[in-house]
Amino acid sequence: MLPGLITVVAPYACDPAATRGRRHAEAPAPTRTEFQRDRDRIVHSTAFRRLVYKTQVFLNHEGDLFRTRMTHSLEVAQLARSIARPLGLNEDLVEAIALAHDLGHTPFGHAGQDALNGCMADWGGFEHNLQSLRVVDHLEERYPEFDGLNLTFESREGILKHCSHHNARLLESLEPEYADGQPGVGGRFLEHKRPSLEAQLCNLADEIAYNAHDVDDGVRSGLITQEQLQSVELVATYSQQVLQAHPQLAQPGNARRLLYETIRQMLSAQVYDVIETTRARLRECNPQSVHDVRSAPALVTFGDAMAQQSRQLKKFLFDSLYRHPSVEETMAQAKIVVRDLFAMYTADPQQMQFAAFLRQPEKSDADSAVAPMRDVSSQDPDKRARIVADYIAGMTDRFAAREHERLSGQRLIA
Repeated sequence: MLPGLITVVAPYACDPAATRGRRHAEAPAPTRTEFQRDRDRIVHSTAFRRLVYKTQVFLNHEGDLFRTRMTHSLEVAQLARSIARPLGLNEDLVEAIALAHDLGHTPFGHAGQDALNGCMADWGGFEHNLQSLRVVDHLEERYPEFDGLNLTFESREGILKHCSHHNARLLESLEPEYADGQPGVGGRFLEHKRPSLEAQLCNLADEIAYNAHDVDDGVRSGLITQEQLQSVELVATYSQQVLQAHPQLAQPGNARRLLYETIRQMLSAQVYDVIETTRARLRECNPQSVHDVRSAPALVTFGDAMAQQSRQLKKFLFDSLYRHPSVEETMAQAKIVVRDLFAMYTADPQQMQFAAFLRQPEKSDADSAVAPMRDVSSQDPDKRARIVADYIAGMTDRFAAREHERLSGQRLIA
């Protein structure tokens, strides 16, 4: 490794020079660390580009300024890097995890995921965290020597935020034997251990970003009001502080500026709270390695007061925005689209238009929930169902809507 690639991080952070490696061995890059390579591969992937047309809360056609999965991922990366640096964590790894964490999300957000999970109930279910790992391990097709992006263990571990014991065992059966003798990405779910601090940080940054941008998008949509938000302690506290410092923002024409500044101060307060709380926990536990981190309690967290305020805001958004009749009506239509597509493709797989999903694949006896499955001609219902789920999960909102109209003759989503 060139001297210029050396990065100074804390002993408890992930060191790219000491990565546990990739599923397929590769020579190191001359000018980039291993985690930089991961980040770059993610940014250039097909799955990442699709995120720009995938729903966060509001469907893509409902407005140009609402968040998408891509803008959400960028905001998570920004927040996570802002926290990583003062904590001495590896910023490149943090960015890679943040940018990749939603690669497996279906079209139409959580409604699409719920519908696809229901369709797959008899074939191992569907979970977007596991699907994100499938994307980077198997479904991307860019390199001559292997499927997937062949990311480092540390990036893959961070992408897999949640995993059932059943799928964790299956993942372990497919993992390479690591030189250090430690388990693979599914092992921590079986041993009840923690992921790296970088992975813990991205998980929390995801929550912070969600709450902040859903407040903004919710008000922009007209489905929630700034007056309603005053019932939420976190919002009300910083809204009042903003008005004390800038009383002119109380004028009706300045409502947007008031909201922006309130959200900005909320974000800053949460970032500083995470940094302060995590530093205190690090001093208490005094981890001296990544191995120590894995055996410790969760270290990257909010303080108790901020955690309670965050939960209150999340509940408000759930009750007032995500369950708003307008949102629920649209998402009900989206679920119909996903269910219909699954049924139509399962009955006639040749309707799947892209050649990548019609080719003969490598053969595998492993469970299809975690292993590559591409033999669309197979009569095995488990394999066929997983191929269809992979295909639908990779769709953008607008492609799914167009496909549904093509196959059913119905336009459910404009």
